[in-house]
Amino acid sequence: MFVRVVDEGSFAAAARSMRMSAPSITRAVAGLEDHLDTQLLVRTTRRLALTESGRRYVEDCRRILAEVDSAEAFASGAFVRPKGTLHVTAPVMFGHLHVLPVLGEFLDLHPAVDARTLFLDRVVHLIDEGMDVALRIGFLPDSTLRATRVGSVRSVLVASPDYLAEHGPLDDPEDLVHHDIVAVTRSQSPTVKWSFGHDQSDGPTLQPRIVCNTIEAGLRAAESGWGVTRLFSYQVHQAMLAGRLVRLLPEREVPDVPVHLVHVDARHTSAKLRAFLDFAAGRLRTRLDTIAEAFAD
Repeated sequence: MFVRVVDEGSFAAAARSMRMSAPSITRAVAGLEDHLDTQLLVRTTRRLALTESGRRYVEDCRRILAEVDSAEAFASGAFVRPKGTLHVTAPVMFGHLHVLPVLGEFLDLHPAVDARTLFLDRVVHLIDEGMDVALRIGFLPDSTLRATRVGSVRSVLVASPDYLAEHGPLDDPEDLVHHDIVAVTRSQSPTVKWSFGHDQSDGPTLQPRIVCNTIEAGLRAAESGWGVTRLFSYQVHQAMLAGRLVRLLPEREVPDVPVHLVHVDARHTSAKLRAFLDFAAGRLRTRLDTIAEAFAD
């Protein structure tokens, strides 16, 4: 009940989600605080906030509940045959283009499994947000997560043929200061700096003509001829095949960035997760290898 209150943000919302009365949830959490002899939540008329003890305790609660779920799944046979709900997270565009089709194929093979996806352009904490597996693009920090590499992507500088016909070619990173820049970023900074070459040396400081907070918007802006942008190879692959975008300065691109499937290193791994990891790794490698071939030096 305490974890549900934290997740839902209020006693009333937690009560609705658990089909219980709000007073019963309130009494249960108050009883928990009495038992622990510490305050877990700060209650105001507008919101709930975790105390320092509450933040630590909710992390332990999530771990304990995950262990209970694991034990129940093991006892019920979910570690023998794939069944149950698989929770998958990935970056938005990669999720739409590649994870969702692979997940659909997997579900066709395993009728006893259903799936929930969380596609967000931020790092999702697997335990806190109840995820079984995440696709991560980038170099992984040291952690307790298990990782399976499925390929790599690279940052690619692109512009539309119409834009280049009007504004001229781009022969060196320094030439970017004379071009319209489409930046894809959530930063509030008025300038951007892009690295170039295998030594990842900084290029010129650029003042974007357009700043987009989503990849889709930046991609559409570049395809519409509004400037030069920089995106991952998988994001521009289809537009380049269709001739809507042209690759620029390929000899100055930075090294490839790895792509992994990651999951919690649990004592038991459910059959649904094992099966998905084996299936998805092969399918994603094939997809990423196809893209990599199109961008081979």
